[in-house]
Amino acid sequence: MLLKRQSADERVHTDMRTDVIVVAAGRGQRAGDGMPKQYRTVGGEPVLRRTLARFLGQPGIRFVQPVISPDHVELCASIVAGLPGVLPPVAGGATRQASVRAGLEALAGDPPDLVLIHDAARPFVSARLVADAIATAAEHGAAVPALPLVDTIKALSAPGFVATGPDRDRIRSVQTPQSFRYDLILAAHRAQADAGDLTDDAAVAEAAGHRVATFPGDPANVKLTTPEDFVTAERNAAALVDIRTSTGFDVHAFGPGDHVWLGGVRIPHEFGLSGHSDADVVLHALTDALLGTIGSADIGHHFPPSDPQWKGAASDRFLAHAAALVREAGGRIAHLDATVICEAPKIGPHREAMRERIAEIAGIPVARVSVKATTSERLGFTGRREGIAALAAATVRLPWVD
Repeated sequence: MLLKRQSADERVHTDMRTDVIVVAAGRGQRAGDGMPKQYRTVGGEPVLRRTLARFLGQPGIRFVQPVISPDHVELCASIVAGLPGVLPPVAGGATRQASVRAGLEALAGDPPDLVLIHDAARPFVSARLVADAIATAAEHGAAVPALPLVDTIKALSAPGFVATGPDRDRIRSVQTPQSFRYDLILAAHRAQADAGDLTDDAAVAEAAGHRVATFPGDPANVKLTTPEDFVTAERNAAALVDIRTSTGFDVHAFGPGDHVWLGGVRIPHEFGLSGHSDADVVLHALTDALLGTIGSADIGHHFPPSDPQWKGAASDRFLAHAAALVREAGGRIAHLDATVICEAPKIGPHREAMRERIAEIAGIPVARVSVKATTSERLGFTGRREGIAALAAATVRLPWVD
């Protein structure tokens, strides 16, 4: 079950398991000399890693499947290290169509309900696009993001002379992620395996007899193709200059039980923690810290304790919600830090599991998560072993807005 959210996520169908295929098998020769464009850096971070991270932690997304050239296995491994939810890459084919089919076949053992297919060289895909892609494919079976044309299109009657062009109102520029029911697009790719190199997955679906719906694209969702595109992308990356830090705090009392939830990890203990949800003080504090960076009230505003739907809810949903709101604001999470205050249980044996789980929920590398623990020297309610408290800090980078 996913979050009931305001804004883009209201359009996500909560019962649909969705995976993403990121196609990164090309050479990118038009981008100029050097390594393939998906492995070049923008703002100090490889393009492929940026693209993969955009999907991680998004509501509705389960796994992300990279498809790469067999020559780039080691390079890819170093770039995606630490990203939660990224499946081992599979080798692509000689054409984009063959590469997508390889990605689809790789998901067949545990198939999703929906699949999004995205170009690795589009590292600025937004949370709104992802939500719309999921919702439109869930409704129609096949969907693509489309933009109206700004320029007038003309055909050539002879070299150097124009003829009447097509009706611009009926022409669209198509982007990725393109989204489909998994069984529909897998069958379409298998059926069109020998049909020549179709230009995109919508064309594959159309060739198999399916109608493809559209949803609004995003002008910022550019594909990096030429050297000039990388210059522009560097400027866009540099625009994330509004660095904000916010804190969070939470406390819960001990009650009956045999375990506690801390940082998304179930830890055996002689007591449980009392609360309307699962009482995970670490995730609650981190959620408030993230919400603070974008001025979006607090956890009680988004998930009121008076609302019965949150009774016993897993707190990973709260942190994922806050992380998605940061991304919707155009931001990136730079660091999450949590300090647990308690006499027991011992946090040290579970620290790395907590870091990994927090990173997975927030869609960031483990290296950007810190978990610490301390006691209160037997002073106060934590010292008397009456409950657990947590402090948190979140640092995010946002576009500058006056």
